[in-house]
Amino acid sequence: MKTMFTTAAVLAATLTAIGQEKPKDSLEGKEITLDEVLVSAVRVTKQSPVTFTNLTKEQIKPRNLGQDIPVLMNFLPAVVTTSDAGAGVGYTGIRVRGSSGTRVNVTINGIPYNDSESHGSFWVNMPDFASSTESLQLQRGVGTSTNGSAAFGASLNLLTDAVSEEGYAQISSSIGSFGTLRNNLKFSTGLLNDQVEISGRLSRITSDGYIDRASSELESYFLQGSYVDDNTLIKALLFGGHEITYQAWNGIDAETLKTDRTFNSAGIYTDENGLTQYYDKEEDNYRQDHFQLHWNEQIANNWNTNLAFHYTKGRGYFEQYREDDDFSTYGIDPITVDGEEVDKTDLIRRRWLDNDFYGTTFSVTHDQGNLNLILGGGWNKYEGGHFGEIIWARFSNNRDYEDRYYDNSSTKTDLNVFAKANYNFSDQWSVYGDLQYRTIGYKANGEETGLVDDTFNFFNPKAGITFDLNSNNNFYLSYARANREPNRNDYENGSPKPEKLNDYELGWRYISPDIQLNTNIYYMRYKDQLVLTGELNDVGGALRANVGDSYRVGIEIDANIALGEYFKIRPNLALSDNKNKNFVFQRDGELEELGDTHISFSPSIIAGNIFTYMPQENIQLNLLTKFVGKQYMGNIDAKSSVLDAYSQTDFNVQYQINTNGFMKSIVLSGLVNNIFDNLYESNGYFYTYDDDYSVPGTVTTIEGAGYYPQAGINFLLGASFNF
Repeated sequence: MKTMFTTAAVLAATLTAIGQEKPKDSLEGKEITLDEVLVSAVRVTKQSPVTFTNLTKEQIKPRNLGQDIPVLMNFLPAVVTTSDAGAGVGYTGIRVRGSSGTRVNVTINGIPYNDSESHGSFWVNMPDFASSTESLQLQRGVGTSTNGSAAFGASLNLLTDAVSEEGYAQISSSIGSFGTLRNNLKFSTGLLNDQVEISGRLSRITSDGYIDRASSELESYFLQGSYVDDNTLIKALLFGGHEITYQAWNGIDAETLKTDRTFNSAGIYTDENGLTQYYDKEEDNYRQDHFQLHWNEQIANNWNTNLAFHYTKGRGYFEQYREDDDFSTYGIDPITVDGEEVDKTDLIRRRWLDNDFYGTTFSVTHDQGNLNLILGGGWNKYEGGHFGEIIWARFSNNRDYEDRYYDNSSTKTDLNVFAKANYNFSDQWSVYGDLQYRTIGYKANGEETGLVDDTFNFFNPKAGITFDLNSNNNFYLSYARANREPNRNDYENGSPKPEKLNDYELGWRYISPDIQLNTNIYYMRYKDQLVLTGELNDVGGALRANVGDSYRVGIEIDANIALGEYFKIRPNLALSDNKNKNFVFQRDGELEELGDTHISFSPSIIAGNIFTYMPQENIQLNLLTKFVGKQYMGNIDAKSSVLDAYSQTDFNVQYQINTNGFMKSIVLSGLVNNIFDNLYESNGYFYTYDDDYSVPGTVTTIEGAGYYPQAGINFLLGASFNF
């Protein structure tokens, strides 16, 4: 691009050579485009003592055929992904170092994306967003200070499409197994008068899903207007999505897993003739729209500012057929029908969310000599409405359509300020400091949560040191403190405490023309960690509980190795030990001391590799392999809670045909997922309950588990036409 910054403030956003398509022969940063200053306050480089991995648009493109961003990140170090529908379209999730998606801080251009109440990131609300993503950075561990909820497993920052100098248009389509179909249209005007660009995208994805009736009907849009000159970048973005997804959160038990892997109990009921039926609208229907305004200004040679405003509107519901539900649940008095009192009925209900999220983020960067300083922060407010409607009932008590059987609200404010500094006190040594203060106010009045009016004040210091042995070897050591407030489900599950984390990271990076290597050791010590219990609430949300003392310790290795001119491998390995200290559990009415137990959903080994063969510049073949070790779905090391180890191997090919006419190129892509047709489950749930009815005077603890099967061999084929 014509407009570039060369100051160290901008270099703070430089993408490391590790994991990039074009390796560099040293650890020195490269000059970057103005767009990347949008994320310079929350991203890191090799000069920061933080463990991270970058993924660029070019690396995403060959597999970007309609699956969600978590699935496209599946082969990054220490990452585990899952899909409710079993094929990567619809509801998907991600875990990093065993920490669930509620603990992964997600920002888009530095703007918080996690839901303020649940802390979750619902990628189904942003279908095909990978097609508008320039790059992403995954920081493992606490990472650097960012906006939004605190990171307890990782931070994920997405940078949307960069300003394009030249105009273009692109039409893409893909088809695949389970009736999957994606179509999108992208365009850019290019820079008009060397200063203004307008770009956008429209997408539609439909899929029947691998699981029975787990269909998805997804639509999204992305519109961006940009103004650039030598010192200014202004971007206005409007993007969002609408999803209609048939529910598939019930999973299946072990016996059904053997006989009918794709069975889905959602929507099941018995009609008046005693026949089993499935309600055809047992689905989510949710729309989310985002507005962002960014203004970046270089006000002097050593000063750079970034100011952003944002607003998100979300509204929608999930609809359910309920059989023989109690009137009392809905505040309905019993009625008399044909002389008999009736206090139960079949009904259809909708449970609504209607929320607004808005605020501002800001940062100032000063670079002079050996000092790079960033001051920043953000203020955000969430206002959420929760209410339920009965839209049909077999028996009713003169209730009006859309009468609300519950209606409550919640608000949350989040203010954070931070200061980050990196000081090079020699050619080889540099020190890093990062101080963040965060205050949160949360109010709720739901029947499940009770009356909540909590305020949290957190101080999160971070410090580290980096040593450049030479232009190829880089070492770092860091300490980071993080504190995190409970989410809405935690209040529903009891009286939660905020959780605390001390994270220690020690790493070595090596880069040469043919080898890029990252190796790091970490130790994460928690107090009152809110770990997944394995149980789900009545809407499929995962429940958590404080566990006192716990820790995660591990080693992670990832590399990018060129094997001659045509071959490349990108292996990674994560070995870890994840334990609850002195865990206590009540079994058969008695407290048991179980000692140190495994933290739920935390496999001790995660390995992956991407083998790439490029016989010509326009042909790329990839063989992608993933292995996830055994994990427990609860915290008591019960055999019935084991989720077996599994492996997955995908094959991906991309072929580009360059033309000399009106159409510039045609890109053909193919993806065969799970080529060895392995039957595996990447997620599940585990529950216990006390049965004190079977034998009078005794209490027996009952255990049970559910599983989410993933698809066997399946394929996606796509074509993009570039103008």
